[in-house]
Amino acid sequence: MRDWWRRPCGGRDVMALALPLVISTMSFTVMTFIDRMFLTWYSIDTVAAAMPAAMLQFTLLSFPLGVATYVNTFVAQYEGAGRTRQIGPVVWQGIWIGLISIPLLLLTTPLAHAYFHHAGHDPAVVVEEITYYDVLIFGSGAVILAGTLSSFFTGRGVTRVVMAVDSLAALINGILAYLWIFGHGGFPRSGIIGAGAATVCAEWFRVLSYSAIMMRSRYRKYRLASGWRWNGVLLRRLWTFGAPGGLQWLIECGSFTLFITLVGGLGKMNQAGTMLAFNVNSVAWVPMMGMGLAVATMVGQQLGANRPDMAARATWTAFILAMIYMCTMSLFYVAVPDWFLMGHAAGMAPEQFEPLRELIVVLLRFVAVYCLFDAMNVVFMSAIRGAGDTRFVFWTSLGTSLLPLSMAWLGIHYLGQGLLWCWTLITLWVCSAGFVYLGRFLQGKWRSMRVIEPEVVRVAPPQVEENGSMERP
Repeated sequence: MRDWWRRPCGGRDVMALALPLVISTMSFTVMTFIDRMFLTWYSIDTVAAAMPAAMLQFTLLSFPLGVATYVNTFVAQYEGAGRTRQIGPVVWQGIWIGLISIPLLLLTTPLAHAYFHHAGHDPAVVVEEITYYDVLIFGSGAVILAGTLSSFFTGRGVTRVVMAVDSLAALINGILAYLWIFGHGGFPRSGIIGAGAATVCAEWFRVLSYSAIMMRSRYRKYRLASGWRWNGVLLRRLWTFGAPGGLQWLIECGSFTLFITLVGGLGKMNQAGTMLAFNVNSVAWVPMMGMGLAVATMVGQQLGANRPDMAARATWTAFILAMIYMCTMSLFYVAVPDWFLMGHAAGMAPEQFEPLRELIVVLLRFVAVYCLFDAMNVVFMSAIRGAGDTRFVFWTSLGTSLLPLSMAWLGIHYLGQGLLWCWTLITLWVCSAGFVYLGRFLQGKWRSMRVIEPEVVRVAPPQVEENGSMERP
């Protein structure tokens, strides 16, 4: 056990890189959780509207976000290969993608309005959905830019900076949301507008913070100032590997958004219960995204140094740690679901909250099942993405997303099925994807993949066990 923990790419190395990223993504979970909790206190209409609007916004920005943030893999492999001067230019290509996306995303507002009007949701919820989207869209560009800028740090394994910035942004969001939703501190009572505005401010705070840190003289060697020019060759390389990953995000987010829309047609209570169940689920799932980012970074760094065996070891180590966490959370969801609902219950009348609670408790049992496979899904998908196997990820997402979504639509509209049918399908969706990514990882094709130029990959040292320890931030 001691050897497992202390060896190169063992438990200590994985946790040193992953823990700040887990805390960073956990801060996003806390931010979202608190927003939903405040909106639950405000009204059922607003909490029912929050997730569909947020998911539609994220779906529309997911493709450019997936392409731009694939910079992380390039940075990791350049870092592993010792080519630090290539890092600044590739980060700038992601920034250019983010800047171009801003006006295009602002033009999606009429499309979003039409989508919500035809979604079949309660009219009062539709009003809130449109209102929330109209505010959130002004933070879409910030999401892409902040994700790209943070990749400069995560790809190099300097994850504590990301943890500090994102945690502070979550704190700012929570304070502003409380003041603006309920009208405290002399501010007008703004409801869902206040929640959206707080999120937008937090996202732009992340952009400004990362930009300010990257201007420090210690980062001059990465050519962050001189590498700002549009680089067609490098951009095409980023597009080649990042576009399939962006399409994967678009398909998965789009499918999930359509799923939420289908559930919304089953009634306001079912929609609100589903939103809050997913909100509770985020406590387990979102930190796994931090672990996934750590896996992609470690795989990228080790492949850049031409050490595929070390990349595999890091992946298996991360999987063990992820399973320990997910098993614990699954037990909590089944045994003590009210622990996660105390905050939501505090701001509602007992007779209003009890029917909602009974529904959420049932839905959390589905969450407890698929959480275990989500660990498999995130870790092994991140490993092959970190190598550059993004086309396989895209086709897998397409195959595993469209079938359950189609079956949910048929079940609701033609077979008389309801909410439990939808949740059964989403559970099977997550479980099947986990096994597919595990199989691809075991196949081993990823070991020979690289996203950076072949001529800059390092020659592996002859004794990886003795000389392959990672440098921790």
